[in-house]
Amino acid sequence: MALHSMRKARECWNFIRALHQGPEAAPAPQVSEHTQLSWILTCMVRLPRLQHLHQWKAKTAKEKQNGAMGLLTYPVLQAADILLYKSTHVPVGEDQVQHMELVQDLAQGFNKKYGEFFPVPRSILTSMKKVKSLRDPSAKMSKSDPDKLATVRITDSPEEIVQKFRKAVTDFTSEVTYEPASRGGVSNLVAIHAAVTGLPVEEVVCRSAGIDTAHYKLVVADAVIEKFAPIKSEIEKLKMNKDHLEKVLQVGSAKAKELAYPVCQEVKKLVGFL
Repeated sequence: MALHSMRKARECWNFIRALHQGPEAAPAPQVSEHTQLSWILTCMVRLPRLQHLHQWKAKTAKEKQNGAMGLLTYPVLQAADILLYKSTHVPVGEDQVQHMELVQDLAQGFNKKYGEFFPVPRSILTSMKKVKSLRDPSAKMSKSDPDKLATVRITDSPEEIVQKFRKAVTDFTSEVTYEPASRGGVSNLVAIHAAVTGLPVEEVVCRSAGIDTAHYKLVVADAVIEKFAPIKSEIEKLKMNKDHLEKVLQVGSAKAKELAYPVCQEVKKLVGFL
């Protein structure tokens, strides 16, 4: 999981760097062992296995079958991120379970061919299994969704968050209930409300008795704004301290390299590269 955290930090830094210096600024630190192991693992997986993954099928359907190879092989890069640090447990959302099965298969396949080397990591499902789109409750909320009203971002202003929840798809029944199979839109709002407040779904529904869905959208929006406020505040502080961000990336990169390099070297020896 080390690269996952570093990648998120790097994405944050690239965003902040672009704001202040433009896209030509110097690149952030990288750990090349991830792509090296990813290529080795890619050589061990068959094309139909990757094409069967639901996220590939869903995204290529939206792109009219024009999916790029980077999208197809991205789950193998995820596997490299995990296996390179010999992780044993990985917290994931429900939508990543299939990708974790690929990680497990790759670990087992490598061990069968080259001897016991990688632990077979286990999935730890997070309590909030999947956040659905505000505009299409049948789909996952995604930062790449072309509909700007579908996804709530941590960096959104309170006004933007309120607007997005006002426009959230519900139904013609005004009562607030949690029935995912028949009332996907309202149930998604309840799930989000429960996640940001830390309350059980049943408690959220109980507290919302007598509130119509139009008013309830604003209640959820306020809860999200309150949850995001300290995070946004910290982001603003970090944006003002570029030297600190750069140092964190450099230190993190060095630590990740220290862990990743010997594992990658051993893998190369096992497969015959060294």
